[in-house]
Order: sequence, then C-alpha cells, then structure tokens
Amino acid sequence: MLDLLIKNGSCYIDKDLKSCDIAINDGKIIEIGKINNEAKEIYDASNLTVLPGCIDTQTHFREPGSTDTEDLHSGSRAAIVGGITSVFEMPNTNPPTSNKTEFQRKLDLAKNRMYCNYAFYFGATADNAKDLASLKNLVGCCGIKLFAGSSTGNLLVAAEEDIDKVFQNSSKVIAVHSEDEEILKTNKKLIKNGDVHSHPVWRSVECAMSSTRRIVRIAERYNKKAHILHITTKEEIDFLSQHKGNITFEITPQHLTIYAPDCYNKLGSYAQMNPPLRDKSHYDRLWYAVKNNFNDTIGSDHAPHLKINKDKEYPNSPSGMPGVQTLIPVMLNHINDGKLSLEQLINSVCENPVKIFGIKNKGFIKEGYDADFTIVDMNKVIEIKNEKIESKCGWSPFHGYKFKGTPVSTIIAGEIKMREGKIIGKPSGLPMKFI
Repeated sequence: MLDLLIKNGSCYIDKDLKSCDIAINDGKIIEIGKINNEAKEIYDASNLTVLPGCIDTQTHFREPGSTDTEDLHSGSRAAIVGGITSVFEMPNTNPPTSNKTEFQRKLDLAKNRMYCNYAFYFGATADNAKDLASLKNLVGCCGIKLFAGSSTGNLLVAAEEDIDKVFQNSSKVIAVHSEDEEILKTNKKLIKNGDVHSHPVWRSVECAMSSTRRIVRIAERYNKKAHILHITTKEEIDFLSQHKGNITFEITPQHLTIYAPDCYNKLGSYAQMNPPLRDKSHYDRLWYAVKNNFNDTIGSDHAPHLKINKDKEYPNSPSGMPGVQTLIPVMLNHINDGKLSLEQLINSVCENPVKIFGIKNKGFIKEGYDADFTIVDMNKVIEIKNEKIESKCGWSPFHGYKFKGTPVSTIIAGEIKMREGKIIGKPSGLPMKFI
C-alpha cells in the first residue's frame, strides 16, 4: 500500500515532460512509471504539470526580532501557498544569526512551526572567522551570508581586509549582498527626501559593480565559492558572465518584471529595495542573462515590511518587498509569455540550487529522492490580491497583476500541504541536508 500515488501528470524528468505516475512511501519517491498499486491517497494530476519541489534560496522571515512583520511560521505559509517546498532563510535578524547559539535557536524556533523545509544562513561578521571555518557539517546550514554593504539589520562586513578574512575562513558557499559601503556613504548626499526615484541614484550602478569586482577578486584568490545575490546591473551581468565556475549569481523575479521609473511612479516606496529596481536597459540585460543561461538562481529576496513603515517618507521607509508567495506565478507567467523555458526556470529554482549548495535528495524527480513536488496549472489565470497574501505584511508589489500559470498543490515529504490555495494539516517541515 503506497502512501501517495500521483497519477496522470505531465512530470518534469530529465529536462523533459513525461506522462507518468509517481509512487511515494515514507516521504520518498519509490517508483516512476505506469503504476497501479493501491494507495492511501491518489492525486489525479490530469492536465497538470508536476515539477520537483521548488526552492527559494533567499528569504527573510524576520524571526527573531521583527515578528510583527513576519515569522518562521507565517513565512512558511506564504511559501507553500506559492508552491515553494523549501527555503533558505537569512541571518539579519535581531539578534543576528552569527554564532552557533543563535543558529541553534533558529533551528529550535523552526521545529514543528514551518510548513516548508528550511535551511539557514550563518551571518558573517568582522570577528567570527573561527566559527566560519567550522560550519561544514552544521545541520541545517546552507551557507554563509555576507553583507558587503549596509541594508536591513546590522550585519555588515565592509572593510576589504575583513571580507578577505571571511573568504579565507569560509567552509561553505558565501552568499553576498554586494554593494560598496564607502560609495553608499559618499552618495548619501544624493538622497532626495520624499523622492524614492533617488534610491537608485544613491545605491548606484558603480556601488554594486565596485563591490562585485572586489568579491570576485577575493573569492578567486582563495578559490572559494561566492554566490552574488540579487544582481541588478547590466555591468555586473557582463562582468560575471566572464567569471563563472566558483562564482554564481541570482536575479529576483521583481527585477525581471518591473523597472524604473514606472515602478516608483506606481508603487512609491513599496518599490524600494536594496539593491534597487533600475531602468529598462538594466532589466533588458538581466533578461539577456536568463535567456543565455548566465544566471544561476532565481530567488525572491522575500523581505516584508508592514505598510505603516513602508508609508513613511523616503528615505525613512525601509527597503524590501515580499515575494516568496509570488515567485513561481510570476515566473510561470514569463514562461507563458515566451521569455524563458520551463527548463530554464527549473534550473534556477531546483537543479542549480542543489548543485551550488550541495543539497541532498532534492531538486529532481528521481527514485530515492525526497517526495517534494510543486504541481502547477500552466493555463490557470490568477490575480494577485493583497488580501490573499499569507505574509504578515499583507501586501504585494504585484497587487492587481494577472498571471497565467500558478501552483495548485504543494507536496512535501509525500504530504499534500497546499491545494488550490488552501493550507492543509500541520507544519512538518524539516531542516534540509547538505553534502
């Protein structure tokens, strides 16, 4: 007797869609093919596409510290409603997740409270190099997060000698928020109070590019892995496409969907994030990177803030927007628009995260792998509405947008956790395992 049998789906296997059934027992895929065994539960996936469980490799769930804005429980609800089966969560909390005591605290807070699977970044500081050298086998640790420029929270490693020390001692992939702190300080005079259009002027192209050059130089010096988060500039795209190998990078769905000045005209400070949304020439180059497979991952950079704070006059308004619930619908709509292929999306949210970070038993529909699936209806049109956002912040930059293609079920360890937008059962997500 099987625990679950997924029947009649169009399944993404070996970079192709195959009509087959998937048998699941004890949270694992045990057989793929034409299967007629009895099962406790049968999921009829007729006219649906069965994808490997999608992974969002950049989320901020704000716990501990700002749990009025988000917490691990509410963030995980937003994830599974959006078809995300696993998340990497960031360390710029209060206090920051930058020592092993706080890291264990985060694991304890997640246990039996998160619907999706999870792993946490360990925050780099100017003086925790010893800890960074001993993270290789730390349970639930996906990598090290380095803020080279200041953003939300107080984790910052700005001086080159300190960044050098982080890379020298790293035992995991280092994910980098790449902005140059000295340029940010110099450019502060360019901020115009009440004018969010000055945000990308302050956090300029050169601010991003200067930092990214430095990060690549240091990573290559020590032959260490660097993953540059939320790339926003055409200059970085051209530079990073010449430095592959140990250097990988991410683009967010919002940087592939909205751009300046329209986004600031329409959304005001709700479009404010770090690094910023830029003009269409940068947007076009980001798409060039996606279409030509230079880009490695697509992560939401889910960074919610309450409306009461986003409504403050710029620059007192905080940077960041929610995104874990909308990542997959946004990108499926882009597939339907012919901007990228399903294979390119699955590379970015399943296969490449597994390869870059060494995740065990996820990212593929294979016998013996974890039974995590994102089941999507490529033809279903949805409208994003603030009132349907599971995040505590209660808003989305895509409010009012209609997207074609959406997750209709999220299955984690062989259990259906979301169906047609409804959350099912209790939180049972587990820490992800790494090679």
